[in-house]
Amino acid sequence: MTHTSLASWLSYIESQHPSEIALGLDRGNKVFARLNLSRPKKQVITVAGTNGKGSTCAMLTQYLCSQHHSVGTYTSPHFLDFNERIAVNNAPCDDGLICRAFEAIEAAREDIPLTYFEFSTLAALWVFDQSELDYWVLEVGLGGRLDSVNMVDTDVAVVTSIALDHMDWLGDNIDVIAREKTGIARRDKLLISGVVNPPNGIATTAGEIGAQLRQKGVDFSFQRESDTWSWSGNGIQYENLPIPSLPLQNAATVVAVLVYMGLAPTSADLITLFSTAQLTGRFQQVASSPEVYIDVAHNPEAAIELAQRIGYLPRRPIAVCGMLKDKDIASVMASLADRFSAWFCCDLKGARGAQAVELMKHISQASSDSGLQMQAFPSVRDALNEALSKAKAEQRAVIVFGSFVTVSDYLALGQSKE
Repeated sequence: MTHTSLASWLSYIESQHPSEIALGLDRGNKVFARLNLSRPKKQVITVAGTNGKGSTCAMLTQYLCSQHHSVGTYTSPHFLDFNERIAVNNAPCDDGLICRAFEAIEAAREDIPLTYFEFSTLAALWVFDQSELDYWVLEVGLGGRLDSVNMVDTDVAVVTSIALDHMDWLGDNIDVIAREKTGIARRDKLLISGVVNPPNGIATTAGEIGAQLRQKGVDFSFQRESDTWSWSGNGIQYENLPIPSLPLQNAATVVAVLVYMGLAPTSADLITLFSTAQLTGRFQQVASSPEVYIDVAHNPEAAIELAQRIGYLPRRPIAVCGMLKDKDIASVMASLADRFSAWFCCDLKGARGAQAVELMKHISQASSDSGLQMQAFPSVRDALNEALSKAKAEQRAVIVFGSFVTVSDYLALGQSKE
């Protein structure tokens, strides 16, 4: 079948499997073998975790590129364009290259049904193979050991954090989820765990696999001072590092990955990295008058991180919030309800979108302020307009958060104004 555009291909691959999510490697492995894809010249780095995967991949990619290595990076989901998922040397691939990848996959798969994510992952691996790169940085989409990125055995496995999320797919307790995510590791290969208070499942699974485990709090550690932070591990000490715009605990994990891989970053290299590293939608400042931040925080662990970030602002900000109803809304609001001076909640479209009134119910239950301002809106646009007006009058910041969908809607608004 011939498709003349990336949009046409994406519409087609969305229709090729009855389930949006179908964990397992059998289908993808068969097609992967038929494509006869190679490996990078140096190493594959695979990153799993409940939170922090995207920022970890971004910092690793930026560092490797800064050292003049060629790097392919695969992440998900995207905000506006599918091309965001497949990057070479930190730049999204063009439509033509991705279309050629889909053509190769379609020819190889024959009658094997592939999910959207399997098509996407194979496309990334095909692009990276064609580009003859030094490193591949692969973000796990969902879970760990059964995710499509495991079609390629990793050289360095990274687990950023473990929390309850996607329980219908991964299990209903922390230890089971830890086992799933740690399952990306391979025998005699590095496994870097950035998990704080790690469950036993990490070390147990690493031992069963035979991976070389290095854990935060055991093999390496970090400490924040006032405006700087330090890292120590493997006989190496870094001090007076700048506080990054991305989560500090993920920055500490990135340093561990680089150190234990033997790349020996200098203090100057790390200062440059953490002074400049950023990622769309991770407490990213996108406007200044008034200040507007966007954040994809959508689960309890991410909400705690966001609450800490808010603590460094001079005044309580205003929330523009939209969430998906299959997320733990109550726990998110328990961390954030009283961190904002006002809440402008919005409906999200689609079967998974939560209604604004549902968010407000959870905010009311979690807040100690009986007079907290809350208002429901039918869209991100409507909530944002009201929030910006109030922010200008009160000289406060606005934080748009709650879901990739919410942040994508905000970014689409900005694009439409250009």
